Amino acid sequence: QVQLVESGGGLVQAGGSLRLSCAASGRTFSSYAVGWFRQGPGKEREFVATITGSGFSTYYAHSVQGRFTVSRDNAKNTVYLQLNSLKPEDTAVYYCAAGGRAVVPSSGYDYWGQGTQVTVSS
Repeated sequence: QVQLVESGGGLVQAGGSLRLSCAASGRTFSSYAVGWFRQGPGKEREFVATITGSGFSTYYAHSVQGRFTVSRDNAKNTVYLQLNSLKPEDTAVYYCAAGGRAVVPSSGYDYWGQGTQVTVSS
C-alpha cells in the first residue's frame, strides 16, 4: 500500500510559479512510477507528467512541455512538480498517482492522492 498526499497548490497570477509536492508513505516508494494529472472545472482528468521510480526518465503532456518539470527525491519519499509560466488554463485540481510503470493512462496507476487546487488568475 502507498498513501499519497499532495501539497503546494494555491492562487497565483499568470506567469507565476508554484511547486507541488507529493509525499508518499511506504518503504518501497522508489519502485513506483509517479504520474501527475489534473482536472479543470468542467473538464475530464488529463495527464500532465510522469516519472519513473529511479527518476531517470520523465514524460510530459504537450501542453506543459517546457513549462513544468517533474522530479523526485526517493530519500524523502517525495515527488515534485514545478509549474512555471503558469496560464489561466492551468487552473485545476492536481493529483499525483503511483503505479508500476510511467505511463500516460490514468488506469495505469493504482494509488492516488486527494489533490491540490491550483488557480491561475489572468
